[in-house]
Amino acid sequence: MLEAFPDDDAKWAAFLARDLRADRLFYAGVITTGIFCRPICPARPKRDNVRFFDTREACLASGFRACKRCKP
Repeated sequence: MLEAFPDDDAKWAAFLARDLRADRLFYAGVITTGIFCRPICPARPKRDNVRFFDTREACLASGFRACKRCKP
């Protein structure tokens, strides 16, 4: 299913659209806040501040904490 979101541009589009098909296929880490979110999260950070990860574990290993809104 990751082929539906093959690059960061596709992931960003899914994130902006809160695309349910993307839920739990990737996560967005926000470098300014240090949190990571599911693609369906209502939070809307600036694109320049977002890094995408394939797993929760990768987010945690990179020093991000889970969002309290979307609870990834």
